[in-house]
Order: sequence, then structure tokens, then C-alpha cells
Amino acid sequence: MSNTNTLIETAEQQPTQPAVDRSADTETAVDDPILRLDGVTKAFGSETAVREISLAVERGELLTLLGPSGCGKTTTLRMIAGLETPTDGEIELDDELVATDGSVTAPEARDVGIVFQDFALFPHLSVRENIAFGLTEMDDAATEARVDELLELVDMPSHGEKSPAQLSGGQKQRVALARSLAPEPDVLLLDEPFSNLDVRLRVEMREEVRSILKEAGVTAISVTHDQEEALSISDRVAVMNDGEIEQLDRPERIFEQPKSRFVASFLGRASFLTSYVHDGTLKTGLGTFDAATLDGYTEEYEGIAVDVLVRPDDLRAARAHPDQTDGEVTSRQYVGPSFIYRVDLDSGDTVHCLHNHVEDFELGERVTVDLVADHPLAWYPREGADAEGCSVDGEGDFCSFTDSL
Repeated sequence: MSNTNTLIETAEQQPTQPAVDRSADTETAVDDPILRLDGVTKAFGSETAVREISLAVERGELLTLLGPSGCGKTTTLRMIAGLETPTDGEIELDDELVATDGSVTAPEARDVGIVFQDFALFPHLSVRENIAFGLTEMDDAATEARVDELLELVDMPSHGEKSPAQLSGGQKQRVALARSLAPEPDVLLLDEPFSNLDVRLRVEMREEVRSILKEAGVTAISVTHDQEEALSISDRVAVMNDGEIEQLDRPERIFEQPKSRFVASFLGRASFLTSYVHDGTLKTGLGTFDAATLDGYTEEYEGIAVDVLVRPDDLRAARAHPDQTDGEVTSRQYVGPSFIYRVDLDSGDTVHCLHNHVEDFELGERVTVDLVADHPLAWYPREGADAEGCSVDGEGDFCSFTDSL
């Protein structure tokens, strides 16, 4: 383990970021919105499920509402569809207000399609008849042509006469998608669209669905609690917690630059190093590093205690030498090509290290841990912590905080 580390040549090549509120919104600009929510709130009696949500969705975008059960994402989707009425706020769809001041446009009058979690295909109708169900304003020839077009789009041209009972889970999902796309809705809503599929098919289908949606040029809003799904298919992700949007941005920014501890913890495996910024250095339980390691660090943050986000691929464990050790391996998880080791550090923090499956550490083994990240590290000020609340040991290697913090 090294006690000094510049770590971040990459960061030094980027423009210096000004001192900003660490909770500042990072939402990317929307140039051509097809959907707007402005201060939308939904209360059920004394319980508020959604609280003052505002967002804009770009035409042709695939946006995912991501969060744990009960965070308000499905309620938000239902308000967009017209299945729930907002308690307050406005919803605008393609420049038309569909919910405002107690005036609400009925679901059937909104140009919105829905793909339900269980697909909701009509069992007594063929695939062709299911897809054609919503095409009530077309003549027979136009309907047949549109169904043919959609069967080609979802790669099922030879399945039109089959019944839903004859289809696999993935095929049912394609038919449900085709049926929702048939009337060419302004916005397509997908409610946990992959949750009823097995793991292998889920991965395959989310790639196919994204491809189909992009080829069709449709705007889509998806709801899921699956982080990997959200990151892999979305143009942007809105992470929700307790009825509010905590962060809305591109998937890579959400993962690499989470603006709150909740977002950091919800997306992937997160550990936090208790740290202290002093004289341009970052003092941690793994040694001392250049403060430029911190994403957006400026001198304004000098003398504060911080929690630094580290993910398993940011750290590497090594067998300890008699005179050098950082912690003890307390658990390991085998994930096929890799092991993820939990290490309880002597400083009191717990971290996780990602290793190739051939690198094998035993439970109880003493190890050193190196910070090997080659990117700026996200961080969060510790509430109530400052220079007086942090004491550094005689060697200056790590920061130990008082219990009052």
C-alpha cells in the first residue's frame, strides 16, 4: 500500500470545477420535450406518494424511473397515463395540458400506450388480432399493412396466426410491445416490463426492446427497481426515493457521479471511506492521497470530514506483510469470473474489493488494500464534521472521528 497517490491524472486534465453545492441538480438539457411534469404531487389521504416532481422528457428519449418499492415511481407512471389524478401540479403531453387545477384528460383521450408487467394479451385472440386491437380508425387494408409492419419490427412475421398460449415469454413481450406501438402513441409507458422473464431472457429482451423502440422512434418511459436494467437501456435515469427525484441524468453520470449517498448506495455495491481533507491532502484509512482525487474538490472544502465513495473495482487487496496490514477479509462472494471480498479495515470502515476468480483469499486472512481508481471519486460531507471533529494519528495515515459525529 502506498501512503501517497496522485491517482487522478485524468481529473487534472479536466477543467477545474467551481465550488458548488454537492446536491446541485445535474439534469441534462431537454431541447424538444414531448412530456412535462411540473410540481406534480400525489397524496392518498395523509400519505404523500409523490412530492412535487418536475421533469421534462425529450422526444424520442427512453427515460427510466428507478427506485425501491414504495418510492412513487409506479404512481408517477399512472399519473402520466391518466390512471391516477395528481393532487397538485401539471402534466403536459405534446403541448397539451392533460392534468391541471382539477381538470384531467381521460386515459383513453391521451395519446399514450402502456405495456403492462404481465403483458395483458387477450388469450382468445391471435397475435395479429391482439396487435390490431387498438386500430379502430383504420380500414381493413390499412390495419393489415400496419400489423405486418409491426410483426416485422418485432421479428415475428411468421407468428401472426398463433395464440398467446403458443408463445414464449419473450415472444409475448414482443407482441405486447407491438400492440402498444400500433396506434403510434406520443409516449409509450412500460411498467416493470422484464420482471416476469427469467434472468437470461431478461438481459436478451431489454436489448431487443431498446432496439425496437429506437427503430420505431417512439418516446418511452420505463419503471423498474432493477439498477442494471435501468443503466443498460436508458438514455436518462431518474432515481426516486420517498416520492422525490434524487437525481436525473445520463446513466454513466448517475453511476459515476451520484449526488447523494442514497443514489450511490442504490446503484451498485458502494462502500464509503471515512476521510478528512487537510493541506490539500485526503487522509483515509487506506493512506493519504492528493485531494484532487475528489471529484470537484476546491480549497473551499479544506478542513472538512468527508465520506468517499469507493466501489469494488476501485480497490485491490493483497496479502499482508508482517509490518504492513490494513484489515481482515470477513466474507467473499463468488460471481463466476470474479470474487468480491469484504474487508473490515482497522480504521473502522468496511470496503469491498473485486478480484479475478484465480486470486483467492481466505476468510480471516489479513490483507493490505490499495486504492487503484483512475477516475475522480464521488464524496459527501459528513454532517456536523469539521476540522475540530477529526483527529489524525501520529503518522498522519488515517483519520479517526469522534463518536459525536
